[in-house]
Parts: sequence; C-alpha cells; structure tokens
Amino acid sequence: MNLKRTCLCAATVVALCFTIPLGMQAYSSHAEAINSIAALSANLTVGEYHTPEINVADASENPEDTSQAAPQDTITTVGRKTLWDIDMAPQETQPVIQSREIPTAKPSKEMLGTIKYPEKLENHDGVIENFTYPHYTGAQYIDLKAGGQVRNCSDLPNAALVAESTKDLPFTLDKNSDKPQVLIYHTHTTESFEPYARSFYDKSFYSKTTDVTKNVVSVGNNICKQLDKAGITYVHDTLVHDYPSYNEAYASSRKTVQEILKQYPSIKICLDIHRDGIQRADGTRIAPVTDIGGKQAAQIMIISGCDDGTMGMPNYMQNFRLASKLQSQIESDWKGLTRPVLFDYRHYNQDLTTGSLLIEVGSHGNSIEQAQYSGELIGQSLAKLFDK
Repeated sequence: MNLKRTCLCAATVVALCFTIPLGMQAYSSHAEAINSIAALSANLTVGEYHTPEINVADASENPEDTSQAAPQDTITTVGRKTLWDIDMAPQETQPVIQSREIPTAKPSKEMLGTIKYPEKLENHDGVIENFTYPHYTGAQYIDLKAGGQVRNCSDLPNAALVAESTKDLPFTLDKNSDKPQVLIYHTHTTESFEPYARSFYDKSFYSKTTDVTKNVVSVGNNICKQLDKAGITYVHDTLVHDYPSYNEAYASSRKTVQEILKQYPSIKICLDIHRDGIQRADGTRIAPVTDIGGKQAAQIMIISGCDDGTMGMPNYMQNFRLASKLQSQIESDWKGLTRPVLFDYRHYNQDLTTGSLLIEVGSHGNSIEQAQYSGELIGQSLAKLFDK
C-alpha cells in the first residue's frame, strides 16, 4: 500500500496555536501589535551576538548564540509564522517532504512580520576563519567506546557518564510505525548563515532571517528528507519562536512541543536544531568546518543538559544515552563531523521527553550550503539508529 506523504510542519498544533496560548501572544488588532512593539523595544533582540573572548584552541565556545540587536526598523508586525505562510521563497524551493500521512489542518493567517535575507552582502567588514575542532585530550573529555567524545562540564565523574553511555535507550524506536517517532523543531528559528563559504562577513547582516530557505528550518528539512527516505514518520515544527521576542523563544517552543507531544505521544526523539555563534574578542567569526566526501560540512555539537537538583530534569541521564549513541553514530559515519557533546547544567526544555537534545549546526560564519549538507548527514545517521 502506497502511503501519501507530505511535510507535516506540526500542522494540527499550528491550528491550535491561534486559539490557545503557545508561548507568544497572538495579537487581535494592529493597535495591539504596535503597543506591544513599543513595550518590547527596550530589550527586544531579533538579531544578536555575544562577543566574549573565544579561545578556539581550548574549545571554550559559547554554545548558545546571543548577539547585538538588529535595527529597530526591521520589526514590522508580530505573530507566529508557519511554513505555509511564508511567501518570500519561490514555491519550488519550499520543501515538499515525503512522510507517512497524518491528518493536518492549515492554520488561519495572523499579522506576520518578516526578516528578509539581504540581496547583497559583499562589504568586507570582518574576518571569517575556518576551524576544524579536533579530537581533544584532558580531564574534561571522555572518549565514547563507539566513537566520538563528550565534554563533561558537570560535577559527575567521567566513569558515571561512560557507564551511562553504554546503556540501552529508554524507549523503543519503531521504523515501520505510521505514527510519528521524531520531532524536529527550532527554538531559534530565524538563525541563519552566510550566503556562501568565504573569508569575510558583512556586518549589516545579523545572521537572522525568516526565509526558510536560508535559516535553520532548511537544515531541519534536510534531516527530514533522510528520515523520509528511511520510511521514518516525523513531525517538523517550523513555527517561528524567536521573533519578534528572542527572550520568549524557549517558552514559546516549550508550549508548542508540549502540544505536539499531546497530539502525537508516539514521538520518542525531540531534536531542537540551532546554529552556534562563535566569535573572537577581535570580531573574527569562526566557521567550524570539516571535509566529508570531498565537500565542506559545518561541524555540529550536541548539547545534553544535566541537572544539579534544581532544574526539574530527573531523567536527564536518559537523554544522555541518546546523545551518546547519536554522537557515536554520526562520528562513525562521518569522522570529524562532530565537536564533543556538551554535557553541562543546561535545561533547553529537555525535561519534556527522555529523547530531547539540542544540536548546534555550524556557526554564523558557516555558509548555508555547509549547514544544509550537515543536516543531510545528521538525518542519515539518525535513521541508522532505527535499524539498531
């Protein structure tokens, strides 16, 4: 029996988002939108970079991208956006991804703003430096038996993490199920990349866009394409969570994920796909790259949060099992693609399932092509976990 397949885009949840709160308020009038923008203007950041001193040799990267504010005039309206509502990209570039059919409903439209991807970015305002994160030695670094490394930034002994990494996953993956097994989503949906691989950047670009062909949604699409090839049913949430309010992004994505899990309790794995922001004190942007099959790919970093007893994540070690197995699978398939898993006291809504992880794909110095290629490679390795 041939199953009709389509990109799910968290459609049922999207339909709900206009009648129940999902982290960002839906505004009922233009006046309310204007008032809200005025209220947010003091701390609103739609484009942002942290500029701490980055010591690349010591891999002391900043895993969470924060950066300088974009010009206020880029903000036009407020609301939520789904893949269906974005009309910036040509129709043929919007992904038509095959997946096992699940009933969906197209949402009504709200007042929506856009952050357009610039048409020209050729000013030489700063340096982009390629860097390949190597295999590390030192007390913080753990070599996984099946491949890859973990950077242990917690108080837990390395031996405890090694033992946990060898345990079975706390759930069973069903490759042949018609019910979704995987959720791909993007808390920082507008995170974007350079237009092509190069050694300079144009400071007028804040590495943010709602153009789904140029931001992390396109990376998620490539992951989903590989899941589809393997016959794995998934949900891809393409709602914009970080615009116009960056500060409310995790609250927004949390409520969305909760609704998706309520709708599809069969989901075992939830991957929040981001891109990093790695920058030296002198303004040099770092592009983590490696060569895979003769092509440049953006190196990736999995973040697995742990709990010091105050963060409400009692099952965080079960997430770590998935982090270890996915890290080893990716590194076995594509040697050099991964940076060490970051195991640290971070939350990132990883209490919602025992298969919740955050993945940083490249940085703001990487090209969109490099990042999208890495999405393809991640998807292939993720699909292989279902065969095990």
